[in-house]
Amino acid sequence: MVLGLYFAPLVLNGYLAFTNWSSFHNEVEFTGWRNLQILLDRSSLLNQIGLTLVYALTAALVSNTMSLGLALALERRTPANELFRALFFIPVLLSPLAAGYIWSGILAPDGVLNQGLGLIGLPAKAWLADPHLAIFLVGFVDGWKWSGFFTLIMIAALATVPADLKEAAKTDGANGWQIFRNVKLPFLAPAFTYNLTVTVVGALSAFDIIVAMTGGGPGSATRVLNALTLQQFGQGYFGLSSMSSLVVTVLVIALAIPLVWWLRGREMQS
Repeated sequence: MVLGLYFAPLVLNGYLAFTNWSSFHNEVEFTGWRNLQILLDRSSLLNQIGLTLVYALTAALVSNTMSLGLALALERRTPANELFRALFFIPVLLSPLAAGYIWSGILAPDGVLNQGLGLIGLPAKAWLADPHLAIFLVGFVDGWKWSGFFTLIMIAALATVPADLKEAAKTDGANGWQIFRNVKLPFLAPAFTYNLTVTVVGALSAFDIIVAMTGGGPGSATRVLNALTLQQFGQGYFGLSSMSSLVVTVLVIALAIPLVWWLRGREMQS
């Protein structure tokens, strides 16, 4: 199943990325790097790569910051904390499209956020229509959606911290920050490795939330690589679409391997 559903399509896409395959003619001929050159010349490919990286870094920062804070707040096993763990996990169960549509409603000009700002005398704002802000907002929603899952990973890592180490630190007069920095943080290193890798790699391949919230707009402000892939495919340029998809694959590999290597090295040091 892995060979048939993953590796075979990946290899086929790698070949088709170097062809002139389209809906405008029947012949499929090898054209070398022509598709990549077209994307660089006509579609601002470097801009799409930059937007994709900004989106991925925003989602990773939001999800890991939120999950760390929630994990520290919900570390103890109490009935109230068990309830809140379940509540914060609910966004994970939503489909990305549903999460995107919910937040597009919240951020709409007549949405809940602007209504709340109006109650305190602040002006309304077309949040998703701002080309400088939109990419960060969709990245935030991606991070928010998955933060509940990564919170559970962090809580599981915190559960491995020996109680006697924490008690010894308290006995020595360590404050909360010192206990976190010197006792808890080293045990969180494997969780950070997993969470950062998954969030960055997942966000590089993101698509659903952006389609639901902005459709790649305003203009091309949130047109990440996968949105570019859909655009080229919808216009019938299948070879170009395969090339932009191949760029995503290369980008994921180029970032994931050094990231895992660096994070694993940090684990050894801690």
